[in-house]
Amino acid sequence: MLIINEVQYREHLDEYQKMVVLTSENLPREKVEKMRALANALAEYEDQFVKLPEPDSLVGMIELRMFERKLKQKDLALLLDESNSRISEILNGKRKVSIDIARKLFKVLDIPAEFILEKV
Repeated sequence: MLIINEVQYREHLDEYQKMVVLTSENLPREKVEKMRALANALAEYEDQFVKLPEPDSLVGMIELRMFERKLKQKDLALLLDESNSRISEILNGKRKVSIDIARKLFKVLDIPAEFILEKV
């Protein structure tokens, strides 16, 4: 199944959402297969055409990268070799990003250096 435009996307998304409501019931095998096909087609369309706007702050970008990688704050702290409290302070705007942490954000989270420099 291939979705080629937004009209089809909305129609299939609507159909999929209606099917999800029925998942508490025992669905026939063909309905389950159709749900899988719809889910895959919707995900493929979203990957290609639905772009989230780029965050306008460094904290926003860090949170986006955490979301993309399914990281919790403690996971990020481990990856950056920083304390959980320091990461919390940065994410809550109570501490500025140091040069050392900025370097780690670039290397570990692939946040562009230009973006970091503009937002610090």
